[in-house]
This record gives sequence, C-alpha cells and structure tokens, in this order.
Amino acid sequence: MKSMLKDYQLLLGSASPRRHELIYLMNLPYRIVKMRVDESYPLHLKGADIAEYLSRKKSMVYFKNLTDKEILVTADTIVWHKDEALEKPESRQNAIEMLHRLSNDWHQVFTGVTLAHLSLQTTFSVCTEVYFETLTDEEIEFYVDDYRPFDKAGAYGMQEWLGVVKVSKIKGSYTNVVGLPTAELYIQLRNFIRSIDSEND
Repeated sequence: MKSMLKDYQLLLGSASPRRHELIYLMNLPYRIVKMRVDESYPLHLKGADIAEYLSRKKSMVYFKNLTDKEILVTADTIVWHKDEALEKPESRQNAIEMLHRLSNDWHQVFTGVTLAHLSLQTTFSVCTEVYFETLTDEEIEFYVDDYRPFDKAGAYGMQEWLGVVKVSKIKGSYTNVVGLPTAELYIQLRNFIRSIDSEND
C-alpha cells in the first residue's frame, strides 16, 4: 500500500484519537486535517445511511481545499439499537440511560467512511453486532464517572474498561466498533487509488 500511496498524501479528517491510532497501526503515512461539522442528519435516515451521510458531510467540508495529490478519509460511527441511533451523550444522566438500554442485549455499530479525491469520491459502511452482558447500576456509574464517555456514540468505548469486561460477543470487525473498519478500509483504499490512477492514464 505504501508504494501505491507514493504519489498521494493521505489526509485523515478526524479529531478522534482512536481513528488516529488505527490509521497509524495500518502503517500508512498520513496527515491530520481538522474541521468543524454540524452532525445533524435527515430524520428519515436509519442505521448505515446515517453513518454514510455524516461521513460524506464531513468530506464536503474540506473538499474545496483538496489538491490532485491528496486523498481525504472521513468517517462517522453510530450505535443503532432497537431502530434508534444512540449518539454522543449530552450529559452524565443521558450516558447512564444509554448504557442501561444496551445492557443484556445486542446492538449494531455502523461506521460510514468516505474517500475523496478531486476526480473521484466513494462511500462505504461496515456493520458490527455487539452484545453487552448485564450492566449493574454500580458498573455503569463507575464507568461514566471514571471514563467520561461523552465523545463516544452509545456512551462507551470498546477499547475501554466497559468494553473489555462486559462485551461477551461480537459479530464482525472489532476495529469498526473502535471507530474505523481497517480491513475494509485497506481494500477500499487500494481499489480507490487504482481507479484514480486508471483515470489519469
């Protein structure tokens, strides 16, 4: 992949330290670009469509700044439970309520990813199913107060204490739950670069 990227600068449009770490672990040279995005979306959208919509919305914010030697990666992750999106909690009580809802049940995590170049854009999403064992009041309050998951969809981080001790089953990509489906991104990015190169030949 590094050889394919030799003619391009990979940009990651995200403030998430988890996404930064995952891109780093993919051993891809990249640069972070910061942007402010209104994360509202049309209320008729569901599941994967929300994550994809928001990843495209983030991409559009920076798109005008792209050069023909840059590829922008933007992403958005949502937690989907019983036909409702659980977004970043607005308060301690909101986070506690979300985790009570996820207790002893399955939920889905969708990450939408958009790749953008001046000549080409593509969006894809990945779904992972996650099961939480029963969460007690004490466990939920300890996690919320000690880890303060207010920047995380669904009020939890898979890589943190609650995910480590209470997620007993997972179907699909682990890194997708952390914030970036790295295996699928690797495939999609490789194909994306090939498509750009073929257009420029």
